[in-house]
Amino acid sequence: MSKPGEVLVAIMNNQRDLEIAREQHWYRIPVASVKKSLQRRWPPEWIAFYQTKVFGSEAYSIQYYARVLIIHKVMRCELFPEEQKNRKSQNYYYKLELSPLQELPHPIVSYRRRRIIFIPTTLVKLTTASEINDLYDDSVLADRWWRELKKFRVDAER
Repeated sequence: MSKPGEVLVAIMNNQRDLEIAREQHWYRIPVASVKKSLQRRWPPEWIAFYQTKVFGSEAYSIQYYARVLIIHKVMRCELFPEEQKNRKSQNYYYKLELSPLQELPHPIVSYRRRRIIFIPTTLVKLTTASEINDLYDDSVLADRWWRELKKFRVDAER
């Protein structure tokens, strides 16, 4: 396993958020999500984006990543001041300020086209993975088991 917080793969489920990451160099993650499932691997040094079905030919894959430069805790209404006030307006988010997006040499695909919210991983795994299952960073034993399953072409899922 890597050191805590090396890389976080996060869901990118709309074009607007990708545009913000590309042009304004930031991404948001609900504080509640970090408290619920990411505390052990927070904060990330890098972030990569798993794109959902709205991205057409780039769907169900990771193509882009960036270095996390600064993290601020802000309310949603600060992130989107033009947005009509609603029940989410006062929710807290981590605003991750990013370096310009970089493209992976080869997309990391999800063959099962499943919905992924977060996967903490390592930079080595991000840059060498060919599919989503290669990214999981639970334990040395799980990694060894996964490599053996792949070697024998066992149709498995992590």
